Amino acid sequence: MEAEAAKYIAKGMATLSMFGSAIGEGYLVGKALEAMGRNPEAAGDIFTKMIVGVALVESAAIYALVAFFLI
Repeated sequence: MEAEAAKYIAKGMATLSMFGSAIGEGYLVGKALEAMGRNPEAAGDIFTKMIVGVALVESAAIYALVAFFLI
């Protein structure tokens, strides 16, 4: 395999990880909204934890984006 082909494969893998992060974020937000609907009294606490979780997932996507441009 040539170096150029390996580079394109690595970029494709970084792109897939960004798609995975987007799917994970959507799932996380959807489940948090479902929990808020079931227990409205705990909505503030759930929302705070959801924001922290989304930030962690988003940071993984940003790392993948940086790796994409560094490759």
